[in-house]
Amino acid sequence: MTLPSLFASVWRYRGFISGSVKREFQTKYRSSMLGAVWAVLNPLAMILVYTLVFSQVMGNRLAGSASPFSYSIYLCAGTLTWGLFAEITGRSQTVFIEHANLLKKLQFPRLCLPIIVVLNACVNFGIVFFLFTVFLALSNSFPGWAYLAMVPVLLIQIILAISLGIIVGVLNVFFRDVGQFFTILLQFWFWFTPIVYPVSALPAEVRSMLAWNPMATLVTAYQAILLRGDMPDWGSLLPVAGLSLLLCVFGLRLFRKRAGEMVDEL
Repeated sequence: MTLPSLFASVWRYRGFISGSVKREFQTKYRSSMLGAVWAVLNPLAMILVYTLVFSQVMGNRLAGSASPFSYSIYLCAGTLTWGLFAEITGRSQTVFIEHANLLKKLQFPRLCLPIIVVLNACVNFGIVFFLFTVFLALSNSFPGWAYLAMVPVLLIQIILAISLGIIVGVLNVFFRDVGQFFTILLQFWFWFTPIVYPVSALPAEVRSMLAWNPMATLVTAYQAILLRGDMPDWGSLLPVAGLSLLLCVFGLRLFRKRAGEMVDEL
């Protein structure tokens, strides 16, 4: 099956995809008394903790920023967007294994499953980031028109995340150690990305190594937009965009080649 026909078949199953996203969101909060309210309370509590605690602890330790909320904005810009990346890659690595029975019993485009993972992650991210945007507006920290620059940066990040997720997810079907290794890798990757610390806190030799970390480039772009209202360095994002597209092509080819074998392996 060619890639255009693969995407065409996925489009024909768009009702199945949207129904699965809705069903998973409802199932997540079905047994709780407050229901979907928890989708708002959990991220709201996180933002409040970051704001109330870290604005006092870190204060104005970010160079060039006088706002008492500068570190909490810096932290949220990194943790919220990293959370989207980690959710997509983390769930994609087991999505085929978790839905083994579905893959064996029903005939549908297997690519629907990673797409459902992405859409669910985007719904969760959309809720928490909407609350964060409200906080930015209420604290007079909204970045203005630069906020729109987040759209292409998010698109690059989502393509990077789902491409890695598909590759790891396919390999994990045949070699279960791959998923365990990737989980450990994500932990190191998080701390090698300037999320909880500023880049200026790193030694010069370590700082130069961040250029090899695509998530460091993306997180730095978010921080520039949300903290300072600056446009990201588009030149530095071009290699990340190129890498994301290459991984996407490779991941789709790997998926298309091994889709049939995965069902037998499962």
